[in-house]
Amino acid sequence: MRRAALALATLWLVGCSGAEPPESSLEVAKRGIHGAALSADGRLAAVGSLTHGGSLWNLESGERRFNWSHEPEAGSAITALGFAPDGATVITAEGSTVVLWDTAKGKALRYFEAPSPVLAAALSRDGGLGLLGLEDGTAALFDARAGGIKRRFTHAGAVVAVALDASGRHAMTGSADGSARLWDTLSGAQLQRWDYRAEVRVVALSDDGQRAFSTARYEHAVIRDTGSGQPIAELPAYSTRIIRGETWSAARFSADGSRLLCGTVDGRVMLWEAGSARLIGSWQLPRRSAWKAAGNRVVAVGFAEAGPVVASGDGFIHRLRLPSAR
Repeated sequence: MRRAALALATLWLVGCSGAEPPESSLEVAKRGIHGAALSADGRLAAVGSLTHGGSLWNLESGERRFNWSHEPEAGSAITALGFAPDGATVITAEGSTVVLWDTAKGKALRYFEAPSPVLAAALSRDGGLGLLGLEDGTAALFDARAGGIKRRFTHAGAVVAVALDASGRHAMTGSADGSARLWDTLSGAQLQRWDYRAEVRVVALSDDGQRAFSTARYEHAVIRDTGSGQPIAELPAYSTRIIRGETWSAARFSADGSRLLCGTVDGRVMLWEAGSARLIGSWQLPRRSAWKAAGNRVVAVGFAEAGPVVASGDGFIHRLRLPSAR
């Protein structure tokens, strides 16, 4: 275990004019990660490493608390992860195998077999409901305690992004079919549909289910009212970046839904007022190597008491300082 609180701005390239570097960084995987999830309070990180399976980290102490694998004595290629909002449980997926973990004891609570390879995963507040985005073009809502699929939400392409509100009453899905959809988990009804011209890669729901975020490659990102389906705000972006497909890769609302934290495929992080799309702060993540253009893709974002926390694909968890704190 190594804690790396580095003066990274002097060692690596910073490519976004006016953006700030991270305040500190913690190395959680030497070769990079498949995916990551951050707890709602920003204190824990669950990581799927490229080389040594899954792990749970305490971000306050920098300690790797548990190593997780779906099979004994084998390093699982965990690609989809999600925390319950209370931080007590984590869901991980490797292929079609899904495991629910206890974050206090590090023990596996339950194993599931999904009907198709899992591309995205989310949990409700108490870890009672899970939502899986599947390669077969469906999203499966399942009972995370007793097992069994409760509902399946159907798309015409692979479901690559999913979100649940805190209560689990509303689900959101993003698909390769170019649509983002909002669902009622009790009735199974489709409440809203928003169409794009490309795969919808990122979706987010506020905890109260009243605001939704979605974006597709080559297109702008939009915050919407889930009741009316109408746009609240559109995030401004450089048109040249959108044309190149350098778009958002992660997003999350603050607990009260008033702010939206977003990350991009080229290591930029931005914090917005959700009601107006006013930019509050911006940061540029360093690269592990100044000679490699890729690697610092933002794979997860979250809110800690001191400021935003983000995970990058090259194996670091970064802490960011809010502008007001300087």
